[in-house]
Amino acid sequence: MRDDPTFVEQIQRDLRDVRWPEPQEIRARARRRSQRRIVAATVVLTLAGVSALAVTSVGSGPTPPPVAATSPPSASARGEIAVDSLVRPTDLTQPAQVQLSESTLEAPVLVSAMLGYCRKSQGMTPDWQLSRWSRSQTLLRERPDGVDLTSRDMLLHQDLYRVSPELGASFFADLDRLLAPCAQWRSVGPYEIAGATGTGEAMHSWEVVQRGFAGDEAAMVRYTVSGARDQKTGKAIGNVPRPTSTAVVRVGDLITVLSLGQTGTEPELRRLAEVAARRMCVAANPAC
Repeated sequence: MRDDPTFVEQIQRDLRDVRWPEPQEIRARARRRSQRRIVAATVVLTLAGVSALAVTSVGSGPTPPPVAATSPPSASARGEIAVDSLVRPTDLTQPAQVQLSESTLEAPVLVSAMLGYCRKSQGMTPDWQLSRWSRSQTLLRERPDGVDLTSRDMLLHQDLYRVSPELGASFFADLDRLLAPCAQWRSVGPYEIAGATGTGEAMHSWEVVQRGFAGDEAAMVRYTVSGARDQKTGKAIGNVPRPTSTAVVRVGDLITVLSLGQTGTEPELRRLAEVAARRMCVAANPAC
């Protein structure tokens, strides 16, 4: 994922002194991450139509929206994705000590949970399609024994999906369709800071900024959110978060979604996307 999730990290960093009202939806991300309880829960603003989210694990975020139905895997489909198909800790430029990995059946091919909220707020379904198999991992910064890990120690999150031939052929065209309604999305939510309360608003956007840089198909999706402002006075609430990006790459019947931690850059993400494409080759159908 990873999604997703990037907006939560940005707001957590840039609005540290903001205290928000009692949350209406505090829950851990349900998709394949219940075992990752390595970070204490923290409540942060979403300005996305819900009051707040609890960050309970590295790479956590809102529960993914409902997925679109697809046919079940056929008996002839290739099976579980091998760990060797994932990016390795040695592929990173920083030492990575902890690797969390999990495999599951029929997970949604999730590009961004916040994108799902954007579509839902406009009365549309997220249209996340189901994979046949998936494997996810989170690589964390190397820390001495006894030092607690935090969300800032997340270096890379990767989801790798095995999909049907039909989904593989249509995924990137559908990606543009999914992003189009959220090119400019205004979100609104209440806030309280230094004894003052009000309603804040922010503008969000998703766009494909690069294509075809890895594998059979690839897209770099950049997510930008403006600095939050008081809806009535126009006063800024905190700083403007930096844009963040997600790389989506297809090799054969495999699709991977990659996101970096808070200090990651697009050039580094593109490099790791190219590495990921090479790793995917041995498990893809057909193989490279």
